[in-house]
Amino acid sequence: MNEKTMIYEKLPTIESERLLLRKLEMTDADDMFEYASEPAVSRFMPWQAHQTTDDTREFINFIRQGYEDNKKLTWAIELKSENKMIGTIDFVSWLQKRQRAEVGYTLSHHYWGQGLMLEAAETLIDFGFKEMDLIKVEAPIMLDNTQSQRVAEKLGMIREGVLRKHMIIKGEFVDLAMYAVLKDEFYSR
Repeated sequence: MNEKTMIYEKLPTIESERLLLRKLEMTDADDMFEYASEPAVSRFMPWQAHQTTDDTREFINFIRQGYEDNKKLTWAIELKSENKMIGTIDFVSWLQKRQRAEVGYTLSHHYWGQGLMLEAAETLIDFGFKEMDLIKVEAPIMLDNTQSQRVAEKLGMIREGVLRKHMIIKGEFVDLAMYAVLKDEFYSR
């Protein structure tokens, strides 16, 4: 069994000062619906705001099936002080041979501006560099998503360019700013 299979098969729980990054569970449905139903949260995401908790349960089932199929590296972000799931963070893609991964994240708007996403991303990227042998982590971000771009910059990411008409968001092709950080840059910030 190679390292990649092990990480996919047994998604590790990763802890930081305020957060627990762990597998997504069906018991997270109410917490997830609370933020995934907010248009402000889904605005820059490829998915529509959840209309019912059934939408949320369907999404969680999709992620959990991805765990079973060794295709998903999605962590629930749990705020330890509240024992509450407040978002998700994942390596959307992991190109093991190229030692590169793409990070993506979503956070409940109730917790914006508290440095929690920065903490979650630092924790996951550190794990990626140390445990997954990555040398580069990328973050494609919509051009008008300035909050996410600020997080990327605080992580030491550099805007490498713009990927034109790179993804479909809400039925439209959008341009994405490509941010990335190399292992040595991340640890020398």
